[in-house]
Amino acid sequence: MLGRVQNQSLSPVFVGRDAESGVLAAALGEVSAPEADGPRALVLAGEAGVGKTRLVEEFARAARRAGALVAVGGCVEMGGDGLPFAPFAAALRALRAALPEEFARAGAGMGADLARLLPETAAPPTGTGPADMPGPSSDPHSAEDSARLFGHVTRLLEELAAARPLVLVLEDLHWADASTRHLYAHLLRTLRAGRLLLLATYRSDDLHRRHPLRPLLAELDRLRAVRRIDLARLGHADVRRQLAGILGAEPEAALVDEIYGRSEGNAFFVEELAVSLRAGHRPGLSENLRELLLVRVEALPPDAGRVLRLVAEGGSAVEHPLLAAVSQVPEEALLDALRAATGAHLLSPTPEGDGYRFRHSLVREAVSDDLLPGERAALNRRYAETVEAVPHLVRAEELDARLAGYWYAAREPAKALPASLRAAASARARHAYAEQLHHLGRALELRDQVPEPEAGTPAPLDLLADAVTAGRLCGEAGRAHTLVGRALRLLEHEPDPLRAAWFWTRRSQLATALGRSDGGAELRSAEELVRGLPPSETHAEVLAHLAGWSMVNKPGADSLVAAERAVAYARMVGAVHIELSARVTRGVLRVGAGDIEGGLAELYEVKERALALATPDHIARSHANLPSVLEGIGRSAEAARVAVEGAEVCARHGLVGSAAFTWSNAAESLLSLGRHAEAEEALRRADQPGAGAVVRGLVGLTRGLLALRTGDTASAREEYETLRDPAASEGRAPQRRLPLLSLGIRLATEARDVAAGRALVDEALREGFPADAHRHAWPVLLAAARLEATTRGLPAAAAGRDAALGRLAAVARRMPTPVALWQAHAAWLRAELLRARGDDTVTDWEEVSTAFDALERPYERGCIRLHLVESLLAAGERDRAARTLTTVQEAAHALGYRPLAREAAELARRGRLLPAAETPAEPAAPPAETLGLTARESEVLRLVAGGHSNRRIAEALYISPKTASVHVSRIIAKLGVTGRGEAAAVAHRLRLFPEREEAEDTARR
Repeated sequence: MLGRVQNQSLSPVFVGRDAESGVLAAALGEVSAPEADGPRALVLAGEAGVGKTRLVEEFARAARRAGALVAVGGCVEMGGDGLPFAPFAAALRALRAALPEEFARAGAGMGADLARLLPETAAPPTGTGPADMPGPSSDPHSAEDSARLFGHVTRLLEELAAARPLVLVLEDLHWADASTRHLYAHLLRTLRAGRLLLLATYRSDDLHRRHPLRPLLAELDRLRAVRRIDLARLGHADVRRQLAGILGAEPEAALVDEIYGRSEGNAFFVEELAVSLRAGHRPGLSENLRELLLVRVEALPPDAGRVLRLVAEGGSAVEHPLLAAVSQVPEEALLDALRAATGAHLLSPTPEGDGYRFRHSLVREAVSDDLLPGERAALNRRYAETVEAVPHLVRAEELDARLAGYWYAAREPAKALPASLRAAASARARHAYAEQLHHLGRALELRDQVPEPEAGTPAPLDLLADAVTAGRLCGEAGRAHTLVGRALRLLEHEPDPLRAAWFWTRRSQLATALGRSDGGAELRSAEELVRGLPPSETHAEVLAHLAGWSMVNKPGADSLVAAERAVAYARMVGAVHIELSARVTRGVLRVGAGDIEGGLAELYEVKERALALATPDHIARSHANLPSVLEGIGRSAEAARVAVEGAEVCARHGLVGSAAFTWSNAAESLLSLGRHAEAEEALRRADQPGAGAVVRGLVGLTRGLLALRTGDTASAREEYETLRDPAASEGRAPQRRLPLLSLGIRLATEARDVAAGRALVDEALREGFPADAHRHAWPVLLAAARLEATTRGLPAAAAGRDAALGRLAAVARRMPTPVALWQAHAAWLRAELLRARGDDTVTDWEEVSTAFDALERPYERGCIRLHLVESLLAAGERDRAARTLTTVQEAAHALGYRPLAREAAELARRGRLLPAAETPAEPAAPPAETLGLTARESEVLRLVAGGHSNRRIAEALYISPKTASVHVSRIIAKLGVTGRGEAAAVAHRLRLFPEREEAEDTARR
């Protein structure tokens, strides 16, 4: 279907094929090993455009780097059959060019047989004809000649693969001629020696029932030595990465959703849709892509083409009885047409077996776009009339949506409007908010086209209100924000203070979710609109939102007063749902104020009431806030359990954004518990389309912490810089600003960058710690104290240390400690302040260790016990130090805390606590890290030393030029040099990258 089209927009990033690449690499490793027991064979199958060629190309490059010889040959289509022996001829020609002498020795005596594949190897004519050339009457395709040729090729490959690994790639077997298929099968049955890997590819969607390759594939499935790899389509995250590579920037979530939905993960279609976007074809298809998609359609018999066009307008899947009723084609003729379409791999039966669907939605889109306007409307009218007359032809739950779609495409607004409203109501009843938003959007469009709508048809503002709610609940915050703006413009001409206040509160929520503002100005506008009006639910809702905003942005006593007022007002006007929302806010603030058990009891009670009332907003708020509060007071296991349950509840109710938020809470608690695999899975579930800017920020923070704890400092820094880059952290809500500063200070400590760390500490102290923000304040103070203690021996840290420590101690004295976790943090902070002065003792660290032993914090316990070991060594208690260090090392290795394990191993070496055999081996730090460079900065310096510009560095490391520039500036500062030239000179002088210098020496020689 795709032919051999030059790709216009190949992604520089190879994505989504880790598992398949691993299989190929493992097979190459098996044949490359000295003890290899013979050749290996792999068959790679996949639909056109799914990425077979790219995978083979990437593997071939990796194989060549590993020292293997790679020869590629492709089958060539010539009418109904392929060109004889084409892939073998191309591959052998490449081998002959790469190894002329070895090829000549291995091919000696093969004469005319080899000349059948490579005519250039034939001996020059002498007039009488060489004895080894076939005479004019001989049959070059006789069984005897073929057997001799096959044997020669087998021996030739075995001999060429004796000295080195050889990868023979045969592409596009679906176009192979009979001779190629026979030789390929012969090799698979007879190859026994040599370090040979035979890799073949074919298009699975090109194999119709009678395709000649099918019998061979059936035979291969019976050969135990042959492994088949089925290449699936890319997932959503892989498409996002592919688009980022194509566009050179992180794509918007809406664009990723659209292209993923339309391409269905086909890599070629993703690239072509990106080209269409650049050429201004959105949301349509480019002519190039449309023509490619219609090639098979145009090759169908006329009846099959007509039925295919009918199926294209029937929906994502069409039931056979409905198709038969609409087509009005005799059953036998209809079945023949469907058989032709399925045989061409354009249609496939539905999983239920009662209908048909296009194998790829883009093909359906191309077929539909190819219809004439009047033709498309007529087909949809036939569908609508048929379904209205015989409703049981479609499933009951799909009836409203199908009719709405048919009447809309039939261009019948008077019938499409009520159908769309019924479909929206049906979707709302099933918590299908995205579908509800779709139908409401159609209804808004149609409302203006129907001069006299049916009685009871909602007014435009009512439709907008429902659409805004649906968009917010399904995660379409951007679209909902646009709809709010449309409603507020309408209200400028038709003033209605209560309705306007309602829309302003929604605008506040949506602006916060999108990261456009903190929502405060919008709420103040709503408050002004209801001021002085009689009591109402809208006024109660404004008060509840104001209290919630204050809880997030200005927590403290005033926030609690605002929450109490909102609860009382909601009760006064009988707004039960709004009361629940205000009680969530009050419960959180009660915990922050020290009423731990009272606040938790209220939050648990509201959660159960929200479930009983099945109110989406309050289900979302209660399930998101409770685990966050539990985590903040140190009850991580309970928090993780509640968060996972809450995420599943939100998903069942169609609350996409809330489910993502709650998964991010679960990830934070699972990280605290050291359950990293579960935390990564929770992060994956949280990082979904529609999650919103706030959730993406929470996910980035947790990923950064996880990366830092497990030794991937470069990834941690990239997460941090991504979160810091859009805007300075001043002005952000404390619950987002303070954790980000804490991560930055920890990264500065890791890099021994005292100046950068102290700048972040100054920023935190300058902004201050609002009341009730202790959950986030304690980690910042602790990170600041650890920065000073860890860098105590650096000359650059001496100046200003006493002042820094004094400020930290003064702030800590004002911090409350009503829960065990905060008491433990306070003890740890005191010990770190003492360590920064060199005054810490065994007793100090014993106190901290005891405090954390009762908490669910394995990482913190390991860090504290490591300092306890240091103090024990200083006190001469070597046996106890050795025992404690063993527990640290065991935990660090079991939980994957690689930096902690390295520190423990280094302490064991310096303190001579454990014999070498008992000290877990840790890789030595790279030479560049001894200069205080991070792993990513080391990579950048390597490229600087190679003479690369910032743009080339960005391209090589898949980062932005701005980020590359930041890395270079940090490197220059850490090395104490004046520019990149001196930095390169330092790298060469210290031989930080000997492998590069050796490669350059080799190239010069």
